[in-house]
Amino acid sequence: MSNIISKVIEFLNYLGALVTPWLAEVSMAIIACCLVVFGADINRFLRRYLAGRSFLLRTLIFVIVNAFGYGLIIIHLSPLLAQYMAKIPPHWLFVLVVTAFFAIGSWAQRNRQV
Repeated sequence: MSNIISKVIEFLNYLGALVTPWLAEVSMAIIACCLVVFGADINRFLRRYLAGRSFLLRTLIFVIVNAFGYGLIIIHLSPLLAQYMAKIPPHWLFVLVVTAFFAIGSWAQRNRQV
C-alpha cells in the first residue's frame, strides 16, 4: 500500500513539475475563467444599478468596468496567484490546478453558462 501511495505522489510530482513553468499562464487562465463566470453577475448588477441613467453614462461605466476593470484584475491578480501557487508542493499544485478548473467549470454549468 505504501509503495502505491509513493508511486502516486511521484507521478503527481512529475505532473506538478510540468505545470510549474506555466504558472503565470495557468493563473491568468484561472482568473479569466472566474471573471467569465462572475462577469454576467457583475454586468447584471450594473445594469440594475444604472437603470434609468443616461445612455452615455451607462456606456462609459460598461467600458470602464469591462475593458479596464477586468483587465486590471487580470493583470494584477494573475502574478499574485502565480506567486502563491509557486509555494505549493508540486504534487498538490497539480491537484489544485485540476480542481480549480473543475470547480470553475461546475460553477459555470450550474449557472447555465456552459
